[in-house]
Amino acid sequence: MPTMSRRPANTSGVDDRLLAEATRLFAKQGFDRTSVQEVVEAAGVTKGAMYHYFGSKDDLLHEIYGRVLRDQTARLEKFAAGEDPAPQRLRDAAADVVVTTIENLDDFKIFTQSMHHLSAAKQRAVRAERRKYHERFRALVEEGQRNGDLRADVPADLVVDYFFGSVHHLGVWYRRNGRLTPAQIADHYADLLLTSLKEKA
Repeated sequence: MPTMSRRPANTSGVDDRLLAEATRLFAKQGFDRTSVQEVVEAAGVTKGAMYHYFGSKDDLLHEIYGRVLRDQTARLEKFAAGEDPAPQRLRDAAADVVVTTIENLDDFKIFTQSMHHLSAAKQRAVRAERRKYHERFRALVEEGQRNGDLRADVPADLVVDYFFGSVHHLGVWYRRNGRLTPAQIADHYADLLLTSLKEKA
């Protein structure tokens, strides 16, 4: 099964410049209306340099989301492996994914709007990696339910779908000049999640 792309080691920052400019141009013009030539010119590199790191424009789009998902997965694993009670680890993980989603909101919006341009194999790879992330998050919910710390009458799958549905909706309404900071929004989301999972009195 294909996995999220792994780029060759780079010490010059060429791949980061390419990704930054691709993200900017895709957001401004749309993925399908942006050419490889425009990306490499904006990044100040040659097509040969780009093809050293990315085999195609599809690979750029794939990696825009892939790098964020890999970072979020690594962060989730740290929370999950901690020693705090499951509800605290779940709360921390929930707040973290909200903050990191907001910090990378352009990447998420671009990918959501353009994912259908990817090959079927790449789309399956993305869904598989995202499903693994959601399953790890669900395991935290299930741990709390088994321990009696969280209500067990709500299926963990529904909890995950409900929470991430609201996280994905951030791209619709969040504005950088809004009255709430990313951390404040994250706290609200995490509190709402944990409150909904408290045992009924």
